[in-house]
Amino acid sequence: MTTSPQRAYAPRHLAFPLRLDGRGRTARADDEQYLRGLVEQVLFTQPGERINRPTFGSGVAGLVFAPSGDSLADSTQALVQGALQQWLGDLIAVERVSVTADEGRLDVTVVYRPLHRMADQPRSMQVSGGVGG
Repeated sequence: MTTSPQRAYAPRHLAFPLRLDGRGRTARADDEQYLRGLVEQVLFTQPGERINRPTFGSGVAGLVFAPSGDSLADSTQALVQGALQQWLGDLIAVERVSVTADEGRLDVTVVYRPLHRMADQPRSMQVSGGVGG
């Protein structure tokens, strides 16, 4: 009796935002793209925006009209760190969240490591936007 060769398991996730690929099928994402999409969803979703998860999100967009400065940077850092740990703590380890406020602009950099491959290099993403003040 012969057995067929086993293929290596490669998790496949739906791409975010949901879209079609070149073949007209639902686009897929690898682990790295998937995790980055999840981080973006947490950062850009306002609490109350999702009906079935009213507390999901970070609330960062609500800080747009807050007075800019060091206190805004500190608040944003705590808000982002807490939201990522709450919602993605079983998928990623947040290594660092750095926030700088400069002349009405807020730059947020998140460095995280996937938990299922802790030996991998940390991933980083940067989000920038204008703030009030």
